[in-house]
Amino acid sequence: MSLNVPGLVAMAAFYLLILGTGIWAAMRSKTAEKKCPGDGMEITLLAGRNINLLVGIFTLTATWVGGGFILGIAEATYNPTLGAVWALMPVPYVLTFFLGGFFFAKPMRENKYMTMMDPFQQKYGNVLSSVLIFPALVADVLWVARTLVSLGGTMSVILDLSYVYSIIISSVVAITYTLLGGLYSVAYTDVIQLILIFVSLWVCVPFLLTNPHSLDISLTAYNQTFQAPWVGTVELNEAGKWFDDFMLLALGGLAYQAFYQRILSASSYTQAQVTCYASSAFCLVLGIPSVLVGAVAASTDWNSTSYGLPSPYERDEAGSILPIALQYLTPPYISIIGIGAVAAAVMSSMDSALLSSASLFSSNIYKNIIRKQASDREMQWVIRISVVVVGLAGTALTFLDNSVLVFWLVGVDMSYTIMFPQLVCILFFKLSNGYGATVGYMMGIILRILSGEPLIGIPPVIKFPGCRLDDEGKLTQFFPFRTAIMIISLASILLFSWLASIIFSKDLVSERWDVFNIKRKQKPIARAADDNDMRTNSDSEEASTNKQLLDTTSC
Repeated sequence: MSLNVPGLVAMAAFYLLILGTGIWAAMRSKTAEKKCPGDGMEITLLAGRNINLLVGIFTLTATWVGGGFILGIAEATYNPTLGAVWALMPVPYVLTFFLGGFFFAKPMRENKYMTMMDPFQQKYGNVLSSVLIFPALVADVLWVARTLVSLGGTMSVILDLSYVYSIIISSVVAITYTLLGGLYSVAYTDVIQLILIFVSLWVCVPFLLTNPHSLDISLTAYNQTFQAPWVGTVELNEAGKWFDDFMLLALGGLAYQAFYQRILSASSYTQAQVTCYASSAFCLVLGIPSVLVGAVAASTDWNSTSYGLPSPYERDEAGSILPIALQYLTPPYISIIGIGAVAAAVMSSMDSALLSSASLFSSNIYKNIIRKQASDREMQWVIRISVVVVGLAGTALTFLDNSVLVFWLVGVDMSYTIMFPQLVCILFFKLSNGYGATVGYMMGIILRILSGEPLIGIPPVIKFPGCRLDDEGKLTQFFPFRTAIMIISLASILLFSWLASIIFSKDLVSERWDVFNIKRKQKPIARAADDNDMRTNSDSEEASTNKQLLDTTSC
């Protein structure tokens, strides 16, 4: 197959459109910075906490509807060992946004945090918070990798462009416009990208459903044809794993800085809530085309196409099923439109991950620890360098594995088992302290490693009930072990925080061993409580005296 020149021209036009939008948004960012001198970092990372409602909805949706979302759903639906019931992404995201808007947005906004790590730094100090930042940074790098993998595979299939070139070009474009304007550039390019994703995917669907090589997907949904039914099943002995994956996707997303960056950029708490609720509906709608692509691919007689046999699954190309279906089951001009959707989705997620990780490093590590006196100009350069470093790291990882689901699940896994319980405790439990956080952190990491991960070839040391070989011959945990680890980590934080509080408050251990100064922090709280009690008693006594005087007068 020769290089697809029309497709290449179309992609070049798309990249120029995105780059142009990013440059325009960067100019808007500069204007805002001139109006609010001294707030340059806040303008770059949070768009001055004044993002438009519609733009906020678009950028939050586009952040979650990335290349991993589109290709991962199609891959799971097509995979004969999984099926549509395992293509969970859209439904858990509804729960993510509702929980985020209802519970997590308020404490974050009320305290005017810059990043999700600010409460950790304020309560636990710089050392522990720096350690806790590490999983969040790794998750963002994996996010960059999974989005680039999805685009590299798509472009190599449809345009016959080298996988390496596809990834490098896309990476350079995303890094460039993120460097130029920060969240302004990311948000406004997300508007263009989300529109392209929606239009492009739905334009491709009718051509896929009516192609001559595939059976009616309603016939193959529950019947064995060229492969197992594409709806899939959840057997009773698999229910634990299904529940675990659901909770992983629903709650893991709440521990991503990219989510809070959108929440904190809204002009009010109400706007942040509306943004979350509206985005949940968009995610559901945008997940449907990918399910249909996977269903059509599962209903296709590949021997009757120019692709031939063995099937994509048998060639270990299930991760690229969306571009393969577009290439071999639709007209050439439609496949080019389809790649536009994937490219837009990749850009919309990659830029968010780049800015997210840059926010964490620049604000919580460089500004708060390394150079507290750093100027706005210096911080702008730190943010830019961070964007480049994360982009290069994520790009490098794409050459290690070509499965979108691998990067997707491993990244979200770290957020769910390690960061989510930490975030819940810091926001909603005043009891939590550095000792509990340290134990919970170590428990989460150790238990997660010992539980194994077949996606990256780590065998389980701890075998939970139901651990056995899956359909692909890999030793897999079918117990909801990630959820169990998350709960154990959360319980450990609270239990050991309580124990440490008791130990130091009762002087069972010398205060000089209190490295997190929890006793010192408890004293102002206790003093404030005593003052409140005294004020209350004084008010009560005054009210009682006044009552007695009134009674005497009335007599």
